[in-house]
Amino acid sequence: MGGAESKCIGDRGGEPVTRNNGVHSSVGVATLTKDKLPMPDTEELERRFTKVLASMDLPPDKAKLLKQYDEMKKWDMICDQERVSAKDPPAHYLNKLKTYLDPKASRSSRKRKMVGESTSTQVLRDLEISLRTNHIEWVREFLNEENRGLDVLVDYLTFRLMMLRHEQRIRESLEEEEEARNLNGQLKPSLEIDSPRMKRASRHVQKLNMGDSKDDIHVCIMCMRAIMNNKYGFNLVFEHREAIGCIALSLNHRSLRTKALVLELLAAICLVKGGHEIILNAFDNFKDVCGESQRFQTLMAYFSNYECFHIEFMVACMQFINIVVHSVEDMNFRVHLQYEFTQLGIDDFLEKLRHHESEELQIQISAYLDNVFDVAALMEDSETKTAALERVAELEDELAHMAERMSEMEAESLAKLVELEGELVDMRRQKEELENIHCQVQEEVSTLRREVNQKSEESRQRQSMLEKQILELENLARSSPSGVERSGTEALAPAPPPPPPPPPGVSSFFAPPPPPPPLGCSTPPAPPKLPMGMSSGLRPPPPAPGMNLVAPPDSMTIKKKVNTKYKLPTLNWVALKPNQVRGTVFNELDDEKLFNVIDFLEFEEHFKIGLGGGSGKANGDVSEVDSLHAFGSKRIKKLELTSLMEHTRLRNIAISRRKLE
Repeated sequence: MGGAESKCIGDRGGEPVTRNNGVHSSVGVATLTKDKLPMPDTEELERRFTKVLASMDLPPDKAKLLKQYDEMKKWDMICDQERVSAKDPPAHYLNKLKTYLDPKASRSSRKRKMVGESTSTQVLRDLEISLRTNHIEWVREFLNEENRGLDVLVDYLTFRLMMLRHEQRIRESLEEEEEARNLNGQLKPSLEIDSPRMKRASRHVQKLNMGDSKDDIHVCIMCMRAIMNNKYGFNLVFEHREAIGCIALSLNHRSLRTKALVLELLAAICLVKGGHEIILNAFDNFKDVCGESQRFQTLMAYFSNYECFHIEFMVACMQFINIVVHSVEDMNFRVHLQYEFTQLGIDDFLEKLRHHESEELQIQISAYLDNVFDVAALMEDSETKTAALERVAELEDELAHMAERMSEMEAESLAKLVELEGELVDMRRQKEELENIHCQVQEEVSTLRREVNQKSEESRQRQSMLEKQILELENLARSSPSGVERSGTEALAPAPPPPPPPPPGVSSFFAPPPPPPPLGCSTPPAPPKLPMGMSSGLRPPPPAPGMNLVAPPDSMTIKKKVNTKYKLPTLNWVALKPNQVRGTVFNELDDEKLFNVIDFLEFEEHFKIGLGGGSGKANGDVSEVDSLHAFGSKRIKKLELTSLMEHTRLRNIAISRRKLE
């Protein structure tokens, strides 16, 4: 027996040993004897398949996957479900389990006959198949208040665990006796480990043909997993503290596959809200029952001191440790749980497994190491953080001060900005004013430059004309004979010089100068040269225009307007404006002197228009000076024409002729 138990069950696929005695269960007989029915039409097939899925109470993702099967697979599932549904009710299995638990059943032939030849292991297998394959109503019936199937299953599991611990103590005692015999050569007195109760339990097991404890415990755990596969059963197990404690105590099972199954169920419970505390309480109970010095001691012993490497158990164990340690939100509690496993040597053992070829195991190991809290590093970080927090407080104070200073500077800057904007507006306004003034000045300067250029051009033309006249007069004076000069001097001595042209202001009120002498005259005499001793009564002729008569640039005399007694003939010229007289010969003329020299009343009598006017002209009393045309270098006799038109019309005709020419 000991050799069979020490053999690694993982070599046989992890299946526990069962004894069937060649008798099939009722489920097996029904499955083998019933023939397969013909497939119905598609509509009926889908209806029955939907009913089967509803009875299986599967998660949505699993149900969706089954709906993708073809019609043949769906019909097979329907047939299997209908064949399974033809089995015994839950009470059939529960009555047998209760019989195994009844200590008086071994003394009752009726109860021994009820259990039949099948072992307890086979009964549990049939129950596990029913829980796993039947619809949810059958499972609910098994777990309801009337049958209380979970309580019966937990009681039977507790009984088998007690028998398992008893068998382990016997085995350990035998091993100690064998070891003592080998060392001392003497037989050590055996311990009294078989109490009367345990002896009666052993006889009870033998009489009722019960199976091996290890096999029964394994199948009971599989029944627990089948119950927890649906939400209703999981909630019942979650609220049943004794059930979770029995599952945790099943870790004493020697089968690594059973241990892996137990750890999967415990991990599933630990992930549910409130399940972490339940699992820790279960392991506290495990510590008390098994006499551990530290919690999780037995688990770590199985994990690190394995007889043969079972990858399924190693992955399940590492996953369970990850969930227990790292599913806690409180950091201190996580560090406490982590330290528990550190004391049990998990850190050193994980270093040995770091290079294992199993990818699933490496994932779980990496998950644990990545979430481990390094307390020393945390303490160092805490001290650093304290200094950093102090520095942060200082920086926050400086920041507040700088923010206040920045606010003040912003206020000052805004005030300065407003002031500068006002100055900018004033400067722009001044700029616009200066630009306007500059434009006006430029226009005035341009106008004055044009006027200056025009006046300069006129002055140059006038000067050129006068220079030509002077040159003609000088040539005429040099070419005239001396006798003619003397006779001319005598003849012209008493005559006054010709008057200068009238000023612009009175030009329209005076008669034009007398006409030139007749064409019959010879070359006119040169201007007389006055001897040094000439009397003061004779005045020299006026200088040529433009010579020593230029008025100062700042003088601008407005001539007085003269009103005549009679209407006088007008000249066809345009009077100069007062600002145009500047720089001309008329600027130096004095009209008052002419009023004293010339008798204008007599002048008006001679040149008035109308009856009695022009008597001087009628008498033909025309002097030689009047017969000359202006101051030309040649004396041309003016043709005397008799006009039959009025003076106004003659003036208009003269203006028109000038326009045409």
